[in-house]
Amino acid sequence: MSIFDRFQLNGKVAVITGASKGIGEGIAHALAEAGASVVVSSRKQEAVDEVANALSEKGFDALAVAANAGNADELQKLVEAARKAYGGIDILVNNAAANPVFGPVENTEAWAYDKIMDVNLKGPFELSKLALPDMQKRGGGSIVNISSIGGLSPEQQLGLYSVSKAALISLTKVLAKEWGRYGVRANAICPGLIKTKFSEALWSNEKIMKYMISQLPIPRVGSVEEVAGLALFLASEAGSYCTGAVFTADGGFTV
Repeated sequence: MSIFDRFQLNGKVAVITGASKGIGEGIAHALAEAGASVVVSSRKQEAVDEVANALSEKGFDALAVAANAGNADELQKLVEAARKAYGGIDILVNNAAANPVFGPVENTEAWAYDKIMDVNLKGPFELSKLALPDMQKRGGGSIVNISSIGGLSPEQQLGLYSVSKAALISLTKVLAKEWGRYGVRANAICPGLIKTKFSEALWSNEKIMKYMISQLPIPRVGSVEEVAGLALFLASEAGSYCTGAVFTADGGFTV
């Protein structure tokens, strides 16, 4: 097998949460271009329909399924839809995230804590468990959890978000250790400052931007495609000896 072939995903089925925009949408396009059938999911049906239609227009195989990543019943329906359409799941990208607050942790109320943890941690936990039987039956699989550099070192004004992403890294390592015997790999990607709608509170703040850029060996904001390429590596045979690993795509911010 050539190195190029190892990046191909022909015959594979990938489920991507938070795929209506930003990093999730970019990953959906990357995996589809590599040959995977992709199930794009997010909270709003019309939003994922738009992504799936754009992929279909390019000749790719895509299915849109609305699901709230913080709702276990909706995640069950997402997995069932993937099974009905494609027979099972080979690749799971847990990208959906929530951060309804921006400010000091002492000002964060309980409802915000619950939402952050439900979507950012419990969602990937539940969805990974739901996908596991398919991966076992299909001879293995790949789970890619989208964490954050905040999970490595807490970010100012993003305290509980950082806590949730640190826990997601730990969950990734647990899954890698426990599920390796099933041929299932689990890895985490920690993006830095990537220009998406989700991170707009950061890159639209001139003071924060000035500080961030001053700390970067690669002094610019990252792109969605630069995260998607790493996700493709981890989802494919090219990354077949990687599990339990934490990869940064942050322009060197954590160096």
